[in-house]
Amino acid sequence: MELNNARGTRDISGEDAILRERVVDTLKGVFELYGYNPLETPMLERYETLSSKYAGGEEILKEVFRLRDQGNRELALRYDLTVPLARFIASNQNLKMPFKRYALGSVFRDGPLKAGRYREFTQCDADVVGSSNLASDAEMIRIALAVFEKLGLNVIAKVNNRKVLDALLEKAGVKEEDVGTVMLSIDKLEKFGKEAVEKELAGKGINASVIEKLMVYLSIEGTNKQKIGKLKETIGETTGLNEIAEVLKASGSKNVEFDVSLARGLAYYTGTVFEVFLKGSEIKSSVAAGGRYDKMIGNFLSETRDYPAVGISFGLDVIADSIKLESEERGARSVVKALVISIGEERIASEVVEMLRNNAVNCDTDYTGKVGRAIEYADSYKIPYVIFVGEKEVKANKVKVRNMVSGEEKMVSVSRVAASVK
Repeated sequence: MELNNARGTRDISGEDAILRERVVDTLKGVFELYGYNPLETPMLERYETLSSKYAGGEEILKEVFRLRDQGNRELALRYDLTVPLARFIASNQNLKMPFKRYALGSVFRDGPLKAGRYREFTQCDADVVGSSNLASDAEMIRIALAVFEKLGLNVIAKVNNRKVLDALLEKAGVKEEDVGTVMLSIDKLEKFGKEAVEKELAGKGINASVIEKLMVYLSIEGTNKQKIGKLKETIGETTGLNEIAEVLKASGSKNVEFDVSLARGLAYYTGTVFEVFLKGSEIKSSVAAGGRYDKMIGNFLSETRDYPAVGISFGLDVIADSIKLESEERGARSVVKALVISIGEERIASEVVEMLRNNAVNCDTDYTGKVGRAIEYADSYKIPYVIFVGEKEVKANKVKVRNMVSGEEKMVSVSRVAASVK
C-alpha cells in the first residue's frame, strides 16, 4: 500500500502548523474587531449549486471535484467560500441585514499542479451582505491592511471596477460573447506579463487591432487621480470610475492603487474588485482578493431583488509562506514554552507542571530521567526553557531554569517559576 499523500495535498505539522495558527488568530481578531461573526458551511455542496450560472463561471467548473452519494445524488467539493455563503443567505431569508460573517476552511480545485499550488487549500473570508454602500467595499481594504500590518508584511492593495473593465472592452471592440474569456486572460497580466496575455488572446481568436487597443487602455499610468481623469476622457464611463474614486478616498491609505488591468477571474463580480500584493517580494501572486457581487444571491432565488454583497478572501497558505520568506529566524516548532525534566522527583515535578499550567504556561514533562536526551529533545523543538527538578533543587525548595537560547541557568523558587518563563 502506498502511503504518500494524494497529489496536490500535504500534511502540515510543527513549525508550519503553528505559524498558520498565528495567522488564523490574527485574521479572526481583525474580523471580529470589525464586527464580523463566524459561519461554517459544509465542504460538500450539491453540484447544481456550485455549477449554477450565477456562481463562479464555466472556467472554475473545469476544476470542480465531483462525486455521487449512495442515492446517486450529484455532489461536489466547494471551490470557494462565497458560493456556499450565497446559498446560505438564499435559504435563510429571515436573516437581518446587513449580515456580516467570516469563514475559514478548506476549498478544493482540481487544477494543474505547480510550486506553491495545491488542490486543497485554506481560504479565510469576510463578507457583508445587504449593504450597497461603497463604505463596505472600502472596509474590506481596511481589513486587509490591518491584517498585514499586524503580521508585519508590507503590502499594496490594487483596486478596479468591473463596470470600468466592461466599458474598456466595449471601447476596444471586444464582442459581447468574448467578454468572459477576455476577462480571464486580462486576469493573468500581473502573473505572466503583457506578451503572454497578448499571445493567449490571439490564440482565442481575438482580432489583433482589438488586442492592441485593449493593451493601450490597460497600460494607462499616473496617479490614481490622473488615471481616473484619462479614462473618463477615453471611454466616457463615469459610474464605475466615480465608485473607484469613492472607494480610494474611503480606504484612507496611500497603499491603495487604482490598477486598470486588474480583472479578477470569477464571473460573479459586478463592481469593485481588488487584490493585495506583497511589496518587494519574490511571491508575485496575491495574498488577498475580493470584490462586490450584487447579483449572485438574488439570482439563486430567481428574484429580481438584489442582495448587494462584498467580500474579501485571504490565502492562508501563501500568507504563511510569505512570513517564512520575510523572517530570517525560523519560527517555533512546538507550542510548548517550558519542558520540565524530573530527575527522580516525579511528585514535585508534577506540582511544578500544574503550577505552570494554572498560570497559562504551555508545558510538557519528561519523566525518563535521561537528562541529555531530554535537552536534545527541547533543542530540536526549539522549546525556549527547560526546568530541572532534582533532589538538590527540591531540598532548597527551588528549581533550576535554563534559557535554551542564551544558555543561562538560574535557581528559582517554586512559587516564582511561572514568572521566570513568561
